[in-house]
Amino acid sequence: MFNVDFTGEFVAFFIFSVLIISGAVLMVSFTKVVHMVVSLAAVFLGIAGMFVLLQAEFLAFVQVLIYAGAVSILMIFGIMMTKHQDGEKERSRPLHETLSAIGALALFGILFYAIRQSEFPEPTSPLNAAADNTMEIGKLLFTNYVVPFELVSVLLTVAFIGAIVLAKKEAD
Repeated sequence: MFNVDFTGEFVAFFIFSVLIISGAVLMVSFTKVVHMVVSLAAVFLGIAGMFVLLQAEFLAFVQVLIYAGAVSILMIFGIMMTKHQDGEKERSRPLHETLSAIGALALFGILFYAIRQSEFPEPTSPLNAAADNTMEIGKLLFTNYVVPFELVSVLLTVAFIGAIVLAKKEAD
């Protein structure tokens, strides 16, 4: 029924998939914000692993460096530096949780059936795994897309200055 070849790539894909899904579910399930951020960092690392499997090493490096590193640390510092008060715990709603679980299982079943019934076309040209992805991204970024690159940097600088001005007004 299942024609699956258990190669190292398949096992790595399965491990990264479990890491991403479990991290996302735990992030939604946890009540402490620091635990949520750690779960989110696990999701970011799993996505970086998926990028490595897709032979997009540059994206994997950026994913680890920016998202798993900088964004997660920034969130943790933001949580630690603000006054965080725990709110009231919601009461348990077993009917709501049961219906949510049934809905999630139904969605999984529909997606599983749709993927198994789909016919994917054969790729027309083999992937050139020896190509340097980082070099090609750099060439495109600094030749064809230099104006959007500079506009994004200006936009981020303006947003950063705006955040500083807003934070300064709140402190006064």
